[in-house]
Amino acid sequence: MHASITLSGLSYSTADGHTLFKDISAVFSAGLTGFVGRNGVGKTTLLKLIAGALTPSSGSVEVVGRIAVLDQAVSAGEGETLATLFGIDAMLAAIERAERGEADAETLAAIDWTAEERAVAALARLDLAAPLSTPLGRLSGGEVTRARLAALAFETPDFILLDEPTNNLDAPGREALLRFLGDFRGGALVVSHDRALLEHMDSIVELTSLGMTRYGGNFSFYAAEKEAERLALEHELRDAAKDVRKAARTVRERSERKARRDAKGRRLRDRRDQPKMVLDGMKAQAERTGARDKALSERQQQEAAAELANARARVEVVAPFTVMLARSGLASGRRVATADRLTGSYRPEQPLFRDLSFEMTGPERVAIVGRNGAGKSTLIRVLTGRLAPLGGSAAIHVTHALFDQTVSLLDPDQTVRDNFRRLNPDDDENACRAALARFRFRADAALRMVSTLSGGERLRAGLAVAIGGTRPMELLILDEPINHLDLESLATLEAGLNAYDGAILVVSHDATFLERIGVTRMIDLDGRAS
Repeated sequence: MHASITLSGLSYSTADGHTLFKDISAVFSAGLTGFVGRNGVGKTTLLKLIAGALTPSSGSVEVVGRIAVLDQAVSAGEGETLATLFGIDAMLAAIERAERGEADAETLAAIDWTAEERAVAALARLDLAAPLSTPLGRLSGGEVTRARLAALAFETPDFILLDEPTNNLDAPGREALLRFLGDFRGGALVVSHDRALLEHMDSIVELTSLGMTRYGGNFSFYAAEKEAERLALEHELRDAAKDVRKAARTVRERSERKARRDAKGRRLRDRRDQPKMVLDGMKAQAERTGARDKALSERQQQEAAAELANARARVEVVAPFTVMLARSGLASGRRVATADRLTGSYRPEQPLFRDLSFEMTGPERVAIVGRNGAGKSTLIRVLTGRLAPLGGSAAIHVTHALFDQTVSLLDPDQTVRDNFRRLNPDDDENACRAALARFRFRADAALRMVSTLSGGERLRAGLAVAIGGTRPMELLILDEPINHLDLESLATLEAGLNAYDGAILVVSHDATFLERIGVTRMIDLDGRAS
């Protein structure tokens, strides 16, 4: 029997009763399937249900074949090594005992003498050459991800479930992942916001509050189909709303005609020049006509309202995010940031970069790039004064805000509104509320605690606070800002940054994102400043 994953009437609700999805049915076999959808819609939960880590509220998951999972975790436990990750540390220890002549017959019979060779080969396919004894704690996040992918292949599964696999991968790591997926002959379910990765999928599945929809093509095909659907649904909504207005107009016209007939009947009765039997017949006929017209009007109104409600129920369309911002006032010749023969690292004995010099001037958009472990985030921390340099000097000469993975410029124990007022003390309450509304924090949404916001919402709040006021920060420093963002939140970030006229210094492995926000220069920590 061919390997397959079958979802039958699958539903899942959280412990507090919130339904993530309901009555989902689908079949997956060989090929690459990308999963997209907003943060919080249940993509990761769906993978956990398929893997058996969660129990559905109703429905079932049937898996034919073996499954391996790559989740978003990159942390390593105390003492874990690459061998531990592959599950062969005990096997390697047994081989060492056998080579010393200390293994008994039972141990010798259980040894897989090819395990080490196969594990090393799996690592090599993901461009990792580290010994199997290497502690995972010495690897960067991207290197851990590649090692976990290698361990995944080592298991020779029929299906692999990947949750945001490119979050911590540098360019070579992304290329290795694409080669890995291209060579994989089983089925892969890939949750991702990475448009470049999604271009390599055989199909795209979108998970929304309305259910699951499969599109038989890559991301470009999906995007084109979604746009066509949006236009068609908008047209349907307009037609349905027009029918509702037409039905209301018809009711009004019928009511006016009835009023004219009733008035005519009263005038005839007042003249008393018609037999009573004729007048009574006319009255009865008018009542029957009025009742028939009323029933017809009610039915037409109900049908039009039902068509409109049906059209609205099928639409989950969010208006494109656009925003108008005040000018930062950053002059084109203003020095923004400088580094002079800068050397930095957390470990003085192993500098990550040496003698690095560069200057940012005016509203430049500059990206810091390099392999995993090259020191990109370390450079950000040195520039912002969070880490002392080992040598040389660095300075930022303008107002600035740092967007790290947690958007730490926001106080999680304050509301979005209070964060804005704290960081924009010259803006009054009206300016505060107007700025937050531009970033979709309207009314009570502005009073939400930052600690309750999703990753995408938190980043949007950080943008509102940093650049939404009457005096936006002159420099935004972004350290891997798009990790864990859904496609909608990513579009929001790109729109906000494109409306901003200040300088941007960004760390990101996503070439599409860098292109869309207008990056014009790279500081390559592998090849130095350019």
